[in-house]
Amino acid sequence: MLYLTSDDFPVFVPFGVIGFFRYLWYMIRLSAAFTYRPVPLPENPTYIASEDVTIIVPTIDAGEEFKEAAHSWLVGNPKEIIIVTEEKMLGPLQDLANSVDPERIRVLTVPFANKRLQMVHGIRNTSTDIIVFADDDAIWPPTLLPYVLACFEDQKIGGVGTSQRVQSVGEKMTVWEVLAAFRLSMRNVEIAASTHIDGGIPCLSGRTAAYRTVVLKDPEFLHGFTHDYWLGKYQLNSGDDKFLTRWMVSHGWGTYVQCCPEAELLSTMKPNWRFLKQVLRWTRNTWRSDLRSLFMERYVWTAHPYVAYTMVDKLFNPITLLVGPCFVAYLIYKSTKPADGGGYHLPWWNIILSYMVWLTATRTAKLLPHLWYRPQDIIYVPAFILFGYYFAVMKMYALCTLHETGWGTRAGIGDASAATAAADKLNDEKLRMETRGGVHDVPHQGMLHADGNETMSPFKDSPNPTPGYLAVDAKYGPPYQFDTYGGGPGDLRPLRRARGGDEESGGLEMQLTPIKMGYAQ
Repeated sequence: MLYLTSDDFPVFVPFGVIGFFRYLWYMIRLSAAFTYRPVPLPENPTYIASEDVTIIVPTIDAGEEFKEAAHSWLVGNPKEIIIVTEEKMLGPLQDLANSVDPERIRVLTVPFANKRLQMVHGIRNTSTDIIVFADDDAIWPPTLLPYVLACFEDQKIGGVGTSQRVQSVGEKMTVWEVLAAFRLSMRNVEIAASTHIDGGIPCLSGRTAAYRTVVLKDPEFLHGFTHDYWLGKYQLNSGDDKFLTRWMVSHGWGTYVQCCPEAELLSTMKPNWRFLKQVLRWTRNTWRSDLRSLFMERYVWTAHPYVAYTMVDKLFNPITLLVGPCFVAYLIYKSTKPADGGGYHLPWWNIILSYMVWLTATRTAKLLPHLWYRPQDIIYVPAFILFGYYFAVMKMYALCTLHETGWGTRAGIGDASAATAAADKLNDEKLRMETRGGVHDVPHQGMLHADGNETMSPFKDSPNPTPGYLAVDAKYGPPYQFDTYGGGPGDLRPLRRARGGDEESGGLEMQLTPIKMGYAQ
C-alpha cells in the first residue's frame, strides 16, 4: 500500500502494487464482460427441445417451489423431466409430479440420498441427445432452452451454462439473500468475461447446466463421477458441477455460458444464517477443484489460461484481502507514537475514515452491475464489506478442513462412500444373477444386448430404461446398437479430443477394451 501525506492535505490510499494489479485485471474483466455476446438463435436449429432434451432433477426434499420451477421448465417444451429421489420420497414427489404434468414428468428412485448417484441414475434412463441438470427451485425464462441449445450447434461444445439471479423466498429479500445476489451478479460478470476471453469457465453451475448425453454415458465418466475422492480417501458427494466442468476441459470439450436475459434463471438462496453454511460448502469445493485443475490435472493451463489465472488469483485472495486491515491496524498503532519518535502525525480517525471511504468506493464499484437493476440494495454495501472479511477468514478455515465433505445444509444426506458401496453391491448382485442365467455380456444400463434383450436398471422403479442408445447424435451419424463387454462390437465412448484438433467423428470412437461393470459405471 502507498501512504501519501502532506502537512496540509493528508491522503491515505490503501492501494499498493498488489491492489493496482488486482484492479487492473478487474477492469480487463469488466471490459471483456461488456464486449461479450451470447450465441444467437439459429435459423434452422439442429436440436429441438421437444425431441432432444431431457431435464434431470436430483432432489430429496422438493416442496411447493418445485411446482413453479417445473411449470417454467415445461414452457420450454422438453421431451421429458426425470426427477430422481430416494425411495422414501417416491410417494410425495410422485404426487407433486402428477399435479404438474404426469405425462412428461417421471419420478425415479435410488435407495440412498446421494446427488451423484441420483444424477447417474437419471443419465442411464435418458434417451435424448441433450441432458439438462436443474435444481428443483431453478425458475427458467421461456426462452432458456432454445438459447442453451443454440450453443450446441458448435459440435465442439460439450457443456453450456447460464447467468443467474436470486429470487426472494419471502416478500422482501433478507440481508443473506442480498449478499447471495451480490455474489451472483459478480459471478455473472466473471463468467461472461472468461467465456469471451478464452472460452473457459471455472464452473458450469449445477443450478442449471446442459451437456451432451454422449459425454455423460461414457463408462469412464460414470465411474469417476461416482468414485470421486479427495486425496484418495474422502469421497465427494457435492461438487458435482466442478467435476463435470473439469471433465469437459480434460477431455477436450468446449463450454459456453449464455449470459443474457433470455437465458437467465432465478434461484432461491437460504434466507438466514444457513447461507453461510452453503458458502462454506461451495468454498471447500472450489479449493479442491481449483487445486486439482491447477496442479494435478493441469489441462486448464493450456486450454483456458485466463481461467487458470483467475484460479490462482482466488488462491491468494484471502491473504491479500486481510493484508489491508492488518496494515491499517499497524498505521493506527504508529499514529499513537510521537512524530519525532518514528510515529505518524496523521490521527487514527483519519486513517480509519480514509480506509472506510476507499472500501466503500471500490466495493460499490464492483457491485454496480447489480445496483443498476436493484439500486435499493446499496444500503447493504457495508454488510457486503463485512462479509468480505468474514469470507476471507472462512476461506482459510475451509482450506484447513478440505477433508470434511458433508453437504452441510441438507438433512438426510448420508455418507457418500456408504451409498456408493451399497449401490455397487446391488449391481454386483444383479450381475451374479444374470451370469447364473447365462448372460455374460453386460451392456450399459439403458442399452440393448446384441440379441435385443433390454438392459434393466438395478433399481426397481425403472422397468423400461432407454430402449437402445444412439451412439452418435441422431442428426450427425448413424445409430449404433451395441454391446459393451465381451463379444459385442466394443465399448463406444466419447472421443478424447487432442487439444486444438479438428476431428469430425461426432465426438465418438470405438474401443475394444473391456471395463469392469458396476452401478457407478
